[in-house]
Amino acid sequence: MLAELAGNIARTIAVIAVESPVVTRSIVAEDGRRVPLIVTTALSEESYHGSASPESLNQRIITPNKGASSEGAPQRFEQLRNTLAPLRSALLNHPIYAQVDSLSRLREFMQMHVFAVWDFMSLVKRLESELTSNFLPWIPPRSCRLARFTNEVILGEETDLGPDGKPISHFELYLQAMDEVGADSTQIRGFIAQLALGAPWQEVLEDLSIAPGVRDFVSETLACAIHGSLVEVAAAFFFGREDVIPEMFQRLLGLWGDAKAEVPHFAYYLERHIELDGGSHGPWAQEMLATLAGRRQSNWHKAATAAQRAITSRIQLWNSVRASLSDPQEKR
Repeated sequence: MLAELAGNIARTIAVIAVESPVVTRSIVAEDGRRVPLIVTTALSEESYHGSASPESLNQRIITPNKGASSEGAPQRFEQLRNTLAPLRSALLNHPIYAQVDSLSRLREFMQMHVFAVWDFMSLVKRLESELTSNFLPWIPPRSCRLARFTNEVILGEETDLGPDGKPISHFELYLQAMDEVGADSTQIRGFIAQLALGAPWQEVLEDLSIAPGVRDFVSETLACAIHGSLVEVAAAFFFGREDVIPEMFQRLLGLWGDAKAEVPHFAYYLERHIELDGGSHGPWAQEMLATLAGRRQSNWHKAATAAQRAITSRIQLWNSVRASLSDPQEKR
């Protein structure tokens, strides 16, 4: 199936997008074949690497005028969803979900996956900085509806209620789950401690003894969160996180017959994301992306490429995690 992704994505992104220079890159499928992907130079060089300021990009996004298409946002969103369907299917059918089937493998998985749990909040915080009002003196947000959604996500992700009914971030909940099963959290805790002291994240990340795919995933996420336009961040947030996390986590949860007894904190973490992302955060994130992109062709072009990059990055992360897991003969 992955062999067909290149043609499908290349053909349809061309329809969604305005004309733009492109370069061809590829990912490695599970059978060893390289699957080419279309990545625009406008996204990889201008937006993610900062030759255009986030302020100017966001101003163009929120004020749709020139370059507007006759197609409305809902039609363009569905077109984009259909374009990404093969890539999304490849992610949701990745072999990793069937292989985290023992405590030893769960420990290894969590030691790598925790970095994706952590970097998620940088996408959320970028949305918060753009869509809510954090200025003094205070002024109303440009869209109360989008501000409310963003604040709801912050509430759920940064200050949710844990199994004991006390406020806790999902990242800290995950660390508790790691401690519960005996997973080594030295790397992620040391990483956070260095950031708290003001160390540059790129340098600290480079010095960690982690799988290359983990490092690449975090770098991609933070590049988008820091340098991407608001539409690019919204696309990565929806298609790379909120849209796929419920199904990914349901697959992981399904491996454990009595998860609440065997791995209670990990099960609670998965169940909360399945509930929140599948119930409210996912639909809200979809509406946010459609609202921000509007009818501008250039916005949907950026959304398409950012979404593709986010899903591809997750596939590459899972490839790296899978390659690092212990021998399948090891038991719980």
